[in-house]
Amino acid sequence: MPQNPSRSVAEPPERIVAGTTVVTPRGELDLRTAPVLSRRLDALTDRAVPDLVLDLRAVTFIDCSGLGVLCRARNRVLARGGRLRLITDRPSFLRVLHHVRLTGVFELLPRLPAELDAAAPTVRASC
Repeated sequence: MPQNPSRSVAEPPERIVAGTTVVTPRGELDLRTAPVLSRRLDALTDRAVPDLVLDLRAVTFIDCSGLGVLCRARNRVLARGGRLRLITDRPSFLRVLHHVRLTGVFELLPRLPAELDAAAPTVRASC
């Protein structure tokens, strides 16, 4: 199916659970979609001590621009004394991180932590 470059890319859904912002990108995280996610993550990491979880289980593809967005978010979070966790259960994504030597750089989890999965969201935002 041909891609329509003029089609707008929606911001990923996000919710706040127990003070942690959970962002759930879907589909491809590539040159076309990375700028939208990057702008949103910049806004979320522009405060002191951000606590951010990126649930990447619904991401089907990631390229170097997507990896750059993740690295930028990590650097911004660490500079502000916060925490960034990536949720992924995809062996293909873990292989990509391994090949580019980013495996030990991110806090990787196979699923949402129980306190975030069981807690009711306090705020839900979606585009």
